[in-house]
Amino acid sequence: MTGMVRVFRRSAAAPKMPPAFARLWTAATVSALGDGAYAAALPLFAVALSKDPVVISLVSVAMVLPHLVVGLVAGALVDRWDRRRTMWVADLWQAALLALAVVAGAVGALGIPELLVLAFLLGVGELFFDVASQAYLPDLLGRDQTLLRRANGRLRGASTAAGQFAGPPVGSFLFALARTVPFLADAVSFVASALLIRTLPSTPVPERVEGRSVWADAREGFRYVVRDRLLLGLALRPAVGNLAFGAVGAVLVLFAQDTLGLSAVGYGFLLAADAVGGLLGAMVVAGPLEKLLGTGTALTLTAVVEGASILVFGLADNPWLAGAMFALCGCGMATTMVLGWSLRQAIVPGRLMGRVAAASRLVSLSAGPLGALLGGWLASAAGLRTPYFAAAAVLLTMTVVTMSMTSNAKVKAALASAVDG
Repeated sequence: MTGMVRVFRRSAAAPKMPPAFARLWTAATVSALGDGAYAAALPLFAVALSKDPVVISLVSVAMVLPHLVVGLVAGALVDRWDRRRTMWVADLWQAALLALAVVAGAVGALGIPELLVLAFLLGVGELFFDVASQAYLPDLLGRDQTLLRRANGRLRGASTAAGQFAGPPVGSFLFALARTVPFLADAVSFVASALLIRTLPSTPVPERVEGRSVWADAREGFRYVVRDRLLLGLALRPAVGNLAFGAVGAVLVLFAQDTLGLSAVGYGFLLAADAVGGLLGAMVVAGPLEKLLGTGTALTLTAVVEGASILVFGLADNPWLAGAMFALCGCGMATTMVLGWSLRQAIVPGRLMGRVAAASRLVSLSAGPLGALLGGWLASAAGLRTPYFAAAAVLLTMTVVTMSMTSNAKVKAALASAVDG
């Protein structure tokens, strides 16, 4: 099957997942558990070293900066390499970095500059893994649209349950024992994930034009996204969200401690509330909502839900209300991701999937660092609630701008064109 051929299986009987998907799902779950512990521990580690909101926000910037610096090149390389091998090598890369961080912490050599470098290099590994996995999944599932939606829901559900629900409280607890113990736990999870991924079946390396440079391949993927109104809209929706959530996340640990009065363990449970909503969105809400409203209208509704919940969160003094709003926001975000990823994987040619995934992530994540810096500045200048009000305003306003780009009519036309192609 060449990269330009797209196969869609539609029959009365529900298609079945291949046995290899269970191993991929297990690897994702194990890795997500370690990532959740690390995600809770990293900002707590930074806060232990500095209380400056701008400094704390720089850690968030460093984690997403690789997508801006090497994202397009990573997509082009993924489309040249064995995607399964890329995933397990990226896992081992991240495991080695975290092991070094544990050693540095043990000898007292892990400060803010070292945390920023660690966050950036881990982001590089995450970038290659995520792009390769998004390109690998359609090949594994034969580009079956039903299987893709189901698989993305399960993967997102596993990531949410392990990475956001179970992982953060574990990370907060381990951090209370010793600052670098969560890093060690994440390193072990990456090794386990790599071993599982090595057992997956290989897929053919996509065909490419001989003699063409990596950068030329990267530009082709970027042009494919920005010239397609639907794909651009699918990327711009999370871009607006990442601008808002970058501002929110950059000072979340400070807001939780200073405004809501939560301890380190309480902060972990606040992150877990987001995970509860995310699990419901990925596993329960996405499919029925799409059937009821259509993909385009469902994406618009989730954007409105996210904006409204962040506004109420920023107004909250009660941790229980804040947790409920975080859960609602997580539900909207997870639903958006499952529907958006599945649609993109169904309509993009296989030979371009790595580059399109990377270009889409570049567009969607490009606003994240700006949002993180803006959140830190707004918190310093006008108080810890201000980033939440600004984020809600951005989400609700930009929903109106992007809703026509991913309308039900455009989605239907793109799916029909993919089947005909």
